[in-house]
Amino acid sequence: MNIDIFSAFLIGLVGSGHCIVMCGGITTMLTSALPTTIKDPQQIPVNNQKISSKKVNKTALIFCYNFGRIASYSLIGAIVGFTGSIAAKNIGIPLAGLRMFSALFLILLGLYLGQWLMWLNHVEALGKKLWQKISPLATKAIPVDSPTKALTLGAIWGWLPCGLVYSTLTWALASADIVTGAGIMLFFGLGTLPALLTLSIGFNSIKNNLVKPAFRKTMALVLIPLGIYSFIVAYQQMF
Repeated sequence: MNIDIFSAFLIGLVGSGHCIVMCGGITTMLTSALPTTIKDPQQIPVNNQKISSKKVNKTALIFCYNFGRIASYSLIGAIVGFTGSIAAKNIGIPLAGLRMFSALFLILLGLYLGQWLMWLNHVEALGKKLWQKISPLATKAIPVDSPTKALTLGAIWGWLPCGLVYSTLTWALASADIVTGAGIMLFFGLGTLPALLTLSIGFNSIKNNLVKPAFRKTMALVLIPLGIYSFIVAYQQMF
């Protein structure tokens, strides 16, 4: 497996506590809002009788909106990867320079998850204006009574401003490749999946452990050395 893709998956996994804190409210809201039954469009009312209903597979809908979320990550990764290729080929920015930039963000992410230095809050603020324009589209997917609506809602959710996402996007940028950029964000999304599925399904004991400060700080101490190592390697390539 490509080391950048593996690193992105690792970032998603170790950022589980942050995912639950950041997206836990959204996940809980979406899960609790899922209906237990929906109207069956194949049934035609006769003599003013009520349209029959059929049961909804909540698990399938939960997977659908997570698939939509990860699909958005992949799309953004492809866009950023393509931007990196333009920067490298047309502007002449060296790939090693982009990798140093992504390594620096990985260090900042570790400090952010450990709550030692919160500079990534300023980065999240940059995406809030875009989110304000995109988020109203979610009303069209509510109530979530079909897989299509669940996918749509998840796709919108994927644009939520998040320091964890933005930090991983710098790896997609440094890849300078549209396919690799999409792959990096795909595997990042897969890394976040266990934590958010755990929250959706209701394993509260696991959730409580993931959000504990000790767990988050331990995971932060995994990312910081990885970021430092990546920075050193990129620096040596640069000079």
